[in-house]
Amino acid sequence: MSADPRTTAPSLGRLTAPAAWQTVDLISDLHLQATEPATFEAWRNYMATTPADAVLILGDLFEVWVGDDAAEPDPFLQSCAQVLRHTAQRLHVAFMPGNRDFLVGPAFLSDCGVHPLSDPCLLQWGDQRIVLSHGDALCLDDRAYQVFRQQVRSADWQTEFLAKPLDERLALARAMRAQSELQKHKGSVYADADTLMALNWRHVAGADRLVHGHTHQPADHPLGSGQRHVLSDWSLDQAPVRAQVFRMQRGGDFTRLDLTPTTRSIL
Repeated sequence: MSADPRTTAPSLGRLTAPAAWQTVDLISDLHLQATEPATFEAWRNYMATTPADAVLILGDLFEVWVGDDAAEPDPFLQSCAQVLRHTAQRLHVAFMPGNRDFLVGPAFLSDCGVHPLSDPCLLQWGDQRIVLSHGDALCLDDRAYQVFRQQVRSADWQTEFLAKPLDERLALARAMRAQSELQKHKGSVYADADTLMALNWRHVAGADRLVHGHTHQPADHPLGSGQRHVLSDWSLDQAPVRAQVFRMQRGGDFTRLDLTPTTRSIL
């Protein structure tokens, strides 16, 4: 019988913030793609102007990623890489894999100057201890996805998939995206994080807060004696329009910055 993930101690990565860090921004679920230029432009402008000392990307920066070799011939992905590269020259940029871009590899991150983050990860920032996650592993009620996640995160599956020709991988990705869009149009919503599992992660890490994305349901929830913060997805090309940055200040201030243009209309 397999162990209950709700009570199993997670394998936590660790990020210790330098003393000089005063501001840390968290973003996730931008789902960058060439067909949504407004979202890309908002992200590019944000990355060029943020005053933060670090930007931590908690998964699904890209709508799809079929391997690092797909980036070189793709002008849009090269534009994304340029944004990451330029930003990483002036502040700390880190990336955690999500359910759409878990195949982003060390070669691409290294080329962009981006640091990898494991999922989940404990951010130690002075006396603050914050658990960071993409969040998909916490959504236990989505049983079909959890089975799929276990399969595609295995080394054997990834080796076999990445060995396929690029055209075949892109075709498979298009088919999966089409299925995802169909479920969205049917009104399917992401499952929420399992409270017991989230509490267990916070307890094991000795943390006051858990921050994650994935569910596209930005909100702040009590979590025992602490809090669970759900990050915003970004969507500036179709309704509902949304783009938030979760900004943390040394000393304990937590704010959500709304980057959506107030006059933008969606046709």
